[in-house]
Amino acid sequence: MQTVESVTMGHPDKICDQISDAILDEYLRRDPDSRVAVETFGGHGLLFIGGEVTSQASFDVAQLALSVYRDIGYRDELEPFVNIEAQAPEIGRGVDRGGAGDQGIMYGYATVETLEFLPKIIVVAKSITKRLADLRLNHQDFYWLGPDGKSQVTMQGGEIKKIVVSTQHIEEVGIEEVRSRILEHVVKPLAGSIEGADIFINPAGSFVQAGFSADTGLTGRKIMVDTYGGILPSGGGAFSGKDATKVDRSAAYMARFAAKNIVAAGHAKNCLVSVAYAIGQPEPVMLEARDAKGRDLTALVREKFDFRPQAIIERLDLRRPIFRDTAAHGHFGREGLPWEEIINL
Repeated sequence: MQTVESVTMGHPDKICDQISDAILDEYLRRDPDSRVAVETFGGHGLLFIGGEVTSQASFDVAQLALSVYRDIGYRDELEPFVNIEAQAPEIGRGVDRGGAGDQGIMYGYATVETLEFLPKIIVVAKSITKRLADLRLNHQDFYWLGPDGKSQVTMQGGEIKKIVVSTQHIEEVGIEEVRSRILEHVVKPLAGSIEGADIFINPAGSFVQAGFSADTGLTGRKIMVDTYGGILPSGGGAFSGKDATKVDRSAAYMARFAAKNIVAAGHAKNCLVSVAYAIGQPEPVMLEARDAKGRDLTALVREKFDFRPQAIIERLDLRRPIFRDTAAHGHFGREGLPWEEIINL
């Protein structure tokens, strides 16, 4: 039995991820060579932004952060505090010579199980939170939905056993109406057969107070939601707010790119790529690829994919401002992202 969760763009942690990545994008838009590591922490009327940036660009970071908050759908007031310093020169030296911006372990996975090359359980969990966002933003009948929400799916033997959906709503809409509408317009259309499954919709009852007014959020705290839901290995480093010299992000993208293309080309039905780095060094200290049966695919990955940080940046064109959109609904299994492209091997 396996369980995977997803969260909406209005979840407090995801608010912080989107703010951090919007800041990254703005630096890259103004200076593609910017080096950025920005963290956001928010809650209860306050918003803190800190980190390290080396860039020729300059802009009003606080104003951008507040505009992202409004774009997500919140209207309460926040007081921002910004403390951004230059990247430490000792780290910069290693990056200057093409080395990794830090040590760490990253993973990438793909499977033939779905069109997204992800396990079905991940696809279902993410589709629920995407549907909540779509209904809220694009369908007037769902004006009562708020930005905050979560989904959780439990499967066994390929069958859904339990689904949990929690969604913010306005006070004027009662809990029974919320449960009925979400069941009919979200759960049933997306989950397929739910006969015999336990369905929990807002199991704690009403969910009116949400976002930063109810909870705190922090960049990088939803790394399992961002990657493979906890059913597969995930590296220790988060993604959002980091430019591509940080291999926490770029090498995880490259590992997914390699795994997906190995599977898409028919070399395996599933593939897990593992890679690790030493700070300041260009070559990985470890690179391995295997399928679920333990078959070694490492030689093929080494032949077809270059995992040096600068090579990753060039191949996936990662100096562009494309990252804010990745900060909600997961980084993998989505069209239009360079690490999701299928190439000819």
